[in-house]
Amino acid sequence: MDSDSEHRKLHAEHTPEAVAERLSAGHVPSYLRDFVYGGIDGCVTTFAIVAGAIGAGFSSGVILILGFANLLADGFSMAVSNYLATKAEGQLLHRARMEEETHVDVVPEGEREEIRRIFEQKGFEGELLDKVVDVITADRTLWIDTMLREERGLSLVQVSPWKAGWVTFVAFSAIGLIPILPFVAQYIMSLPNSPVRATSLILTAVSFFAVGAMKSRYVAESWQRAGTETLLMGSVAAALAYIVGLLLRSFIAV
Repeated sequence: MDSDSEHRKLHAEHTPEAVAERLSAGHVPSYLRDFVYGGIDGCVTTFAIVAGAIGAGFSSGVILILGFANLLADGFSMAVSNYLATKAEGQLLHRARMEEETHVDVVPEGEREEIRRIFEQKGFEGELLDKVVDVITADRTLWIDTMLREERGLSLVQVSPWKAGWVTFVAFSAIGLIPILPFVAQYIMSLPNSPVRATSLILTAVSFFAVGAMKSRYVAESWQRAGTETLLMGSVAAALAYIVGLLLRSFIAV
């Protein structure tokens, strides 16, 4: 998109009507972090299993078993961990809100002074500062929300723990399946080892790059840089797993 088109789009998005509509809709939780986190980890850990098994000289059948075991067990573990972490964040916000409600009830003047200090640090002063403090503290919900954001640094946008966990599991399973798909095809079609392993490597590299590039659509980073960064991190993990498998290969027969 050229600069003129981008400028026209920005102007259209910032008309009074567009601004009012956007703000009235409220904040929509984003699950991009959960998808990228799950997808990258799924691809990295599954291909690390594959690379380690190849380095150790395991057969394709063993690679399939290890790959699918990791896909389901680790995917479920990550989903549960993300669910619990997201739930804990919500519980932290709930506890902080209860504490601020108590403070407003018991020491309202102290809480008013905190609001004053917060906006004084933002550059408000004199009658304007007094007016801001009066407006905020006249609305109990606004007062408490302001304290949560400004004093405690908490986000008021709540993410569903169930959705966060589910998105993580789906991303982990879907993208983590890619490195072992060639081995599934080999099992079904009796393909030789060399092209199957090369195909797994190529598909995994493309997946690393694609997930990183997709992330760049939502952050201030070029898709080339984001994709390359993810590809490099995944490659290092796979290389380490392969080296470990290769070094421990002599113990397999024990």
